[in-house]
Amino acid sequence: MTLRLIVFLLCFLLASAAGAGEVSVVKAEARYQGHDKFTFSVTLRHADTGWKHYADKWQVIDADGRVLGTRVLMHPHVNEQPFTRSLSGVSIPAGINRVLVRASDTKHGESSKTLAVDLPKR
Repeated sequence: MTLRLIVFLLCFLLASAAGAGEVSVVKAEARYQGHDKFTFSVTLRHADTGWKHYADKWQVIDADGRVLGTRVLMHPHVNEQPFTRSLSGVSIPAGINRVLVRASDTKHGESSKTLAVDLPKR
């Protein structure tokens, strides 16, 4: 095995381990309620193992990272993957047409990936 191949494999394994176990936002949709308020339905996938490691929340954030809404997940979803939960009444200021959804879990914290959501017309 060449040194180059060994280095490549080592880098691949380290990169894979760093992202292992993070929660993923699979899908997210927004519906306009009126008066600058929206309902979000978000689908997450995570290898919940029980109370010590499970997806514990998702958030709607703007482009500056400001949290606009948070859906707290109160328990593991070990046998329910992927799963979808909603949050109503998220106030989004006029002029914002796209938000990001990020999730977190009890072991890794916030996921390194977000999902962009284009808002429907008001």
